[in-house]
This record gives sequence, C-alpha cells and structure tokens, in this order.
Amino acid sequence: MINLTPADAGKIRRIQSFSTETVCLVRVQSESGSEGWGQTAPYHADITAQVLHRQVAPQVLGAEAFPSRALSDQVLEATYKFPGSYVCRALAGVDTALWDLQGKLQGKSVCELLGAKPAPVRAYGSSMRRDITPRDEAERLKRLQGEHGYTAFKVRVGKCNGHDTDEWPGRTTELIQAVRSALGPDVTLLADGNGCYSARGALEVGKLLEAQGFYWFEEPCPYWELEWTAQARAGLEINVAGGEQDCDLKQWQRIITGGAVDIVQPDVCYLGGLTRSLTVAEMARDARLACVPHSANRSLVTVFSLHLLRAIENSGPFVEFSIEPDPWSDELFAPKLEVQQGLVDIPEGPGWGVRINQDWLERAEYRVSERP
Repeated sequence: MINLTPADAGKIRRIQSFSTETVCLVRVQSESGSEGWGQTAPYHADITAQVLHRQVAPQVLGAEAFPSRALSDQVLEATYKFPGSYVCRALAGVDTALWDLQGKLQGKSVCELLGAKPAPVRAYGSSMRRDITPRDEAERLKRLQGEHGYTAFKVRVGKCNGHDTDEWPGRTTELIQAVRSALGPDVTLLADGNGCYSARGALEVGKLLEAQGFYWFEEPCPYWELEWTAQARAGLEINVAGGEQDCDLKQWQRIITGGAVDIVQPDVCYLGGLTRSLTVAEMARDARLACVPHSANRSLVTVFSLHLLRAIENSGPFVEFSIEPDPWSDELFAPKLEVQQGLVDIPEGPGWGVRINQDWLERAEYRVSERP
C-alpha cells in the first residue's frame, strides 16, 4: 500500500488548465500558496479540459491538497453516470499535480516520496508507425541503436483493431524477421498488436514472435476481449502485455485474476493519475506480475512513468520511450528527456523535477476554477 506522510498544504483553492487540442497541463494551488504541475492524458485534450472544470474541479476544490485513493474515488463516485475515459483523463491532471505539490513542499522527488531514489532507467525505443516498410523500420532502429545505445525496441505488427488483417499483406512476417536480422540476437524486441487479432490469430503471430526471440506481445487482442487475450497467453511462451486502455480498477482486477497478461501496462494519464496506477502496480505485485507503464509519447506521462518504475517493487526492465518526432511534447518542459547509452535520467529536483515552459503556457488556452 502507498505509505506516504503528507505535508500540510491546506486545501485546494485553485485549479488552472493550459490546453491545446493535443495536451493539457494542470496547475493546482493550495490555501498555503503551494502549487504543483500535472497533466491530463494527451489528444483531444481541449475536451478533457472542459471535463476537468465541469466535473472534476467541483469535487476536489476544498479538499486537502494531497493525492489519495479517497479523493480519486470521491471524484469517480460523484461522476458515476459518466464512467470511463474522459473523467479519468481529467482526474489525472489533478492527481499528478498534487504529487508534484507534495514533492516540492517536502523537498523530495516523487520517487523519493515513495521511498526510492532517482536513477537512470533503461529505455526501449517505441515505434508508433505502421506506414513504414519492414526494411526501412529495421534500418531506422539500427541507426537509433548506434546513436543512442538502445538495447530494446518495440515495433507495430498487424493493423490497429484489424480483425486479423495486416497493414498490408506480408508486412508483419517480414518485419519480425527484418528487425531481428538487423539488430542481432542481443537486442530485446517487443511487438504491439494494438488489438489486431482474434485468439487464433494472436497464437499464430505469437509463434512467429517466439521463433525470433521476442520478449513480449502487447495487446494482441482487442482490450475488451479479455478471454481472447487469456487464451492467447495460455497457448504462448512469450510474455503477453496489456492494459493501457483500461481505467476501471474492477476491470484491472479481472485482467489480473483472469490470467490475461504477464505484464501490466497502466497508463498514468488514462487511468486517472499516479495514485490509481500505484494501486494497479500493487495488485500486479500481489499476483507476481511485472509492471511497465504505458508512455507512448514524450510528454509528462513519460516523466510520471519514470518515477513510478523506480518506486515499485515489481517494475519491469525498462520504460517506454517514443522514437517519433513529437514537437508538441518537446516544448512543454525542461529538461528535455533524452536517451543516452540506452538509459534515460529521471529529472532532478523536487516533485517531477521539471520546469514548465512559460512560452508554451502563454500560447495555450487558459481556464480556471477556484473557491469563492
């Protein structure tokens, strides 16, 4: 369980959002004048900002400025007629800002609040592309290996929610072989199906991945088809990973107790914040499963994931690090996250350890909710 002694910051008095269509940063301020920065889930973030102020802010203004399951549960119970993604995405902005606030108030990084020490984390280079040929993908990964020292990469197989069809005929088989041939036997390789396959299709592709020594097969089946994923896992030796889309803790219980995955992948921003992600990590630990958070872009979600990985007992062997150009995320904060010799540093300093870019804030759409 989370064992964190809060510093008294008083009650939450103001919630500010700075949003674009892509990303929304959140600043929470307390009665004592303390403040922290967080982020909602990226993409359609301008809509999430509306949900934040309309449905989340009224539930948390006046609450103690401390992240807790009780506070998260209060928000979700109050918005029970609107279960699911958008409320959790908005809640993540407040929860992550409260962790930053507490870290700054206590002069500790978030992972130190949780009893760990900041240290470099191994990164796997995460490809987001299916429009690239197997040959070009293999060459790209080989180049990045030389430039940044990556020792692990993830590629995309099949077609997103593709009903057992490939992005184009033969791509997946050729890709699996091409990247292994280019990168050699010592590089850890992962594959992401993005829900492409039926249980039968996942077994067929999983066997191809096993033959090339891949480490995991991520989201082989549509995430709502837990039984398909469990069937695929039962028939494969390769690790099955999943859970990034799931934001209901009861569904997480079913995923874990139902034997659907070997490795859980909570997304801090999709799930509703660090507090609820720690709960999933603890559930997985109790079931002897590893946890590797989903962090498919270089916004603050990767910073959150770095702190989470350092703090939990059942952390997986690396953090997801997007290899795609993300100008929208690179200008959000400093220091910029970079992979060197296959490792990425946790930003130094209290809270999340980052400084928000004032120029970006001035260009974003501003909204505020506060106590009278």
